[in-house]
Amino acid sequence: MTTAVPDAARATAPTRRRTAGRAAVGPFAAHRKRLYLPFVLPAFLLYAAFLLAPVVATAWISLHAWAGAGPMEWVGAENYTRMFLDPVFRTSFGNTLLLLFGGGTVTFLLSFVLTMLLRDLAGRSTARSVIFFPNIVPALVISILWGFLFQADGLLNSALRSIGIAHPPAWLAEENQFKVIMLGIIWMSTGYYTTIIMAAVDRIPPYLYEDCALAGANAWQRFRHVTLPLSWDVIGICAVLWTINAMKTFEFILAMAGSASSMPSTSTWTASLYAYTSVFAPTGVPQYGIAAASAVVTLALVGVLVVLIRRLMRREALEF
Repeated sequence: MTTAVPDAARATAPTRRRTAGRAAVGPFAAHRKRLYLPFVLPAFLLYAAFLLAPVVATAWISLHAWAGAGPMEWVGAENYTRMFLDPVFRTSFGNTLLLLFGGGTVTFLLSFVLTMLLRDLAGRSTARSVIFFPNIVPALVISILWGFLFQADGLLNSALRSIGIAHPPAWLAEENQFKVIMLGIIWMSTGYYTTIIMAAVDRIPPYLYEDCALAGANAWQRFRHVTLPLSWDVIGICAVLWTINAMKTFEFILAMAGSASSMPSTSTWTASLYAYTSVFAPTGVPQYGIAAASAVVTLALVGVLVVLIRRLMRREALEF
């Protein structure tokens, strides 16, 4: 015999279950909410003090003419106008973009090639350590050694003369300096990004490559249809890291192309070096407003590029 359930009781049953669930979860949820502020507030205060406040202060200084001491003089957007009309800044900004896009393209192409070559290598752990070694040594040391390598009587020119090239190129001439600097930065960075990408490739199940081999896929097809899609999220992170590192390139150029008493040639400057020189130039009055304006432009460009990279490289996660 079937017992009929009144409509009112049937309608209120889900409500009672939801109420009971909230009653059970309520104390824990309230406890978590009470703990949220004490745990988050210290980190937020540190973030605000050491990142947000300096950014706001830099933006404020960029609207003033200031020598680093004494009162500030409000000039509005004049610093930005003077900066963009300055041919030295345009050269510096162009070098930054060249390093960002040109150097980044070469770096990632080399990283992909090395990843595919080392993936099946028996001693890939040792090879990975070797190519990562330049990132262990401080960039200042690498830049000084790189300058010695390309000197007129350096190791490279000596090797070229030994094979019969009597007049090797003037690598450190002003028209070639930035190319040599880019080559050094690419050499340093390739091992770093190769190591990260190889770590992502190591997660890919070997049976996927075995299936590709059985299907007769070549190396490019394996990379295009297996390696690239399954490591896409890591490659996106590497692109963001490269963008940030390229935009703030500074010490490598300063140590290699400069000296203790003079700055590097303006043909090798980047936006970061332009900002530094505006304040710490050996001669002249420090221009903190110009330096701050350069920093604000660099920060804005980094923010825009990072957002674009994340949007362009966004895709659904692949499970394997």
